Amino acid sequence: MKLSLSWIKDYISLPDDLPLHQLARDLTISTVEVEGMTHLSSQFEHMVLGVVQEIQAHPNADRLWLCLTDIGSEVIEIVCGGTNLRKGMKVAVALPGAKLRWHGEGELIELTRAKVRGIVSNGMICSSSEIGLFDLFPFTSEATIMDLSDFDCTAGTSLAKTLDLEDIILEIDNKSLTNRPDLWGHYGVAREIAAIYSLKLLELSACKPVAPNLQVTLHDPSVSPRYIGLRLDGLSTAQAPYHIRSRIWRLGLRPLNGIVDITNYVMLATGQPTHAFDADYLKGNTQVRFASEGERLLLLNGTDIDLTSTDLVIADDEGPIALAGVMGGKRDSILPQTERIFLEIACFEAKGVRRTSSRVGLRTEAATRYEKGIDPERCDLALTLAVELFYGSYPDLTLAGFTDNYPLSQQDKCLTLSFSWLTRRLGKEIPRETIAAILDRLGFKVSYDEDTVNLVIPSWRGTGDVSIPEDIIEEIARIHGFDNFTPQPISIIFEKPVNQRKMDLDREIREYLAFRCGMNEIYTYPWVSDSLINTVIGTTEGMFSLIAPPSPEERLLRSSLIPSLCKAVAQNLHHSDSFRLFESAKVFFDRDYQSVFDSREFLPHQENHVVASLVGSLDQAGLLFREGKGVVEALPRYLHVESLTMNQLQKPPWADDFLWLNVFSGDESVGNVGLLTRRVALACGIKNAAVVIMELKLDSLKPLPSRSNPYTMISEFPQSSSDLSLIVDRVVKWREITDVIYSVRDQAGLLRDVIFIEEYQGPQVGAGKKSITLRLVIGSFHKTLTSGEIEAFSNSVTRELAKHLGAELRSQ
Repeated sequence: MKLSLSWIKDYISLPDDLPLHQLARDLTISTVEVEGMTHLSSQFEHMVLGVVQEIQAHPNADRLWLCLTDIGSEVIEIVCGGTNLRKGMKVAVALPGAKLRWHGEGELIELTRAKVRGIVSNGMICSSSEIGLFDLFPFTSEATIMDLSDFDCTAGTSLAKTLDLEDIILEIDNKSLTNRPDLWGHYGVAREIAAIYSLKLLELSACKPVAPNLQVTLHDPSVSPRYIGLRLDGLSTAQAPYHIRSRIWRLGLRPLNGIVDITNYVMLATGQPTHAFDADYLKGNTQVRFASEGERLLLLNGTDIDLTSTDLVIADDEGPIALAGVMGGKRDSILPQTERIFLEIACFEAKGVRRTSSRVGLRTEAATRYEKGIDPERCDLALTLAVELFYGSYPDLTLAGFTDNYPLSQQDKCLTLSFSWLTRRLGKEIPRETIAAILDRLGFKVSYDEDTVNLVIPSWRGTGDVSIPEDIIEEIARIHGFDNFTPQPISIIFEKPVNQRKMDLDREIREYLAFRCGMNEIYTYPWVSDSLINTVIGTTEGMFSLIAPPSPEERLLRSSLIPSLCKAVAQNLHHSDSFRLFESAKVFFDRDYQSVFDSREFLPHQENHVVASLVGSLDQAGLLFREGKGVVEALPRYLHVESLTMNQLQKPPWADDFLWLNVFSGDESVGNVGLLTRRVALACGIKNAAVVIMELKLDSLKPLPSRSNPYTMISEFPQSSSDLSLIVDRVVKWREITDVIYSVRDQAGLLRDVIFIEEYQGPQVGAGKKSITLRLVIGSFHKTLTSGEIEAFSNSVTRELAKHLGAELRSQ
């Protein structure tokens, strides 16, 4: 989601000494993840407002003109082919150094002073498409110059200032907004920033218009708890005022006409979707009901869908006219001749909107907001703003009808908890007055006595976001500041060792990459988009496809960790030029299905992979590649696996033509290391950085053979040794002797070890015999043994050996 900082400033006054990067960091730490910031004016550098003073025919071309243009500091001559040029016209002038697209197509190019048919042109008078403003200033003829005569600025004023585009656009990660429906509009974000910095928030008043009553029937208030409808006459589909068009354009929406643009503006401001129907095409009574089986609806985007009994629709006497909370129908859409509308401002059940949106495969701006759980009270803010904008844009407007169906008004939700419980859970004692102030800034109604605090949850947080006492802990901690908490170690007790080789290997490689190689671990989602896979891997063949993906663009489960890593690298380049990342996770393949936990359930083939990246400047590519190669070469030593070899046999699709290697364990290919090719890097949004990537199959790494090494506690009492020389038959094996001795240990629990000293065969011990000298290591975990106890244990060993193996003590 994109946010306009200047729009946010309509509701709060940010401190003058607050750096932009600090605002982004504080928002990321406390509320939502700010992925990037764009200075909108940067795309209009070296562009100014010019005033055409004189137009002369070009001596060498019939369709070109020589325009003497005032740019404030001087009057320059510009060659131009515009068909609508006139003396006194205010125009957008691109000076040498500006970046634009010829005729609005192709890559950005830097403008230079050049001769055009023999005449030097000192700049360029631009059409809107050449500087990326076609949606704001559309035209029908390609040679139409952007006319800025209505803007009250003087020649030489920067174009960004002239067009009020000196704005900063914040890019917010949508996933961090999932449980915060109140933040899907600028006013909600402004309210959050006000809470973080203790700023005064502009209170938006809510007022209901006075007009004749409209008839709207709600068949099931549980799925449509509130529905506001207005009949507005005296409208047109002319352009909306510039400030409305400008604001929705800079956030990625294309201005269409005054009516639609106002509905989009209200949604972006308050987070409350609205929809306008052409009132002339509505037949009879408007109602909100479930569709009947067999009904169909032609949507605004031209899709003709079959409706089911679970789809909530807006309908008139002739049938469905809109898919509630998702998209309007084409029959009653806003047309060029529309003069009367029925404006809908409603609240729909989040679960139902999500179900219908997923079923028909539509992810609209409205559905995205409704499915998060919008509170019905927000309709009042949207209603007031919508009426204000329509009256301000259409002087001849008439409010011909109004209804506010609110049968199930939202009830206040309350929580009661204690300060002592908050202190235990927070791990820090925060003064009660501070806690109350934090919650008050967040919109909670707070009352408290000595240890009990009573809270009324604000309506915009009461649709599922805040519902249990633990939610209050999160609210206090994030606004108080996580940096203000002192980390405390977690106390744990290990009762017995568990040997899990796969878990040990995963742990060891994480520690190796993090501690020895200085990398940072990341976690990414297992689903990836088709476009990202095709860009990096080159094919989606063999990949597992989800029936109900989190979004239509991300329907595949990853078969490699590299695409997600490339995406993470591009995101982190916003914050640092040099870093190292790694991830250890599962990948999935659409084959070899197995029933692992339940015989009724079959899972696709899964493998454990690890991927890592080294990121630096372009001139460090060779150094980074050698460093990555070294990381792979040293890995077996620290993971206690068989050695790895590297060779060039088959180049990975994402790798550079020269800097790449296949990795082998024995004859088996277990991974790759290589430099990311520039083509793939640019397609992933990685600019001006060299990225070396390593990916290995963890399951294919072969552990070194080793003996079992069970844990034995060390006694705090001294141990003693006793040497025995025994004569036994030559056929008696050392294993038989130790088995008998350890059986004695099992009874007494004193034997710590048996050590072989020497063996002798010869005439002194007799034919068919041999002499074995061994050492008994004896000790107790409870006391220091006396000489008598040591001798008694040695004698018991001798007796057992004599009994089972016929052993005799050898005389000296």
